[in-house]
Amino acid sequence: MRNKKYYVERAAAIIAAVILIQTLYFKFTAHPDSVKLFTELGAEPVGRIGLGCLELITGILLLYRKTSHIGAIIGVGMMIGAIVSHVAIIGINFNSDGGTLFTLACVTLVCCIVVLLTKDVKLPILGKR
Repeated sequence: MRNKKYYVERAAAIIAAVILIQTLYFKFTAHPDSVKLFTELGAEPVGRIGLGCLELITGILLLYRKTSHIGAIIGVGMMIGAIVSHVAIIGINFNSDGGTLFTLACVTLVCCIVVLLTKDVKLPILGKR
């Protein structure tokens, strides 16, 4: 029987992967909201498409248990960038979305950190494990 850590890690990884993958529609179809966001960031269209590709890879890595820690490391980096972009450039309530994008970035960040902690990944920033 699997232990509790396994189920916590899987749940966190799947939640993060679903959030990352569900946003791909907006990035890859050049949805007007996505284009507006990346235009304000000064990264349209290369940043939008490039980040979409990275999010797809990250989501896939998170879905497989053997590679979820790699996806989580990439996810942490991307979500820190997204959160900083929201706070410093585009605002938490971007395009009157009620802070939904910001909240999804925060949830994804927490889920990726949970994956790293439950898998006992040895990273200098996490201290000695």
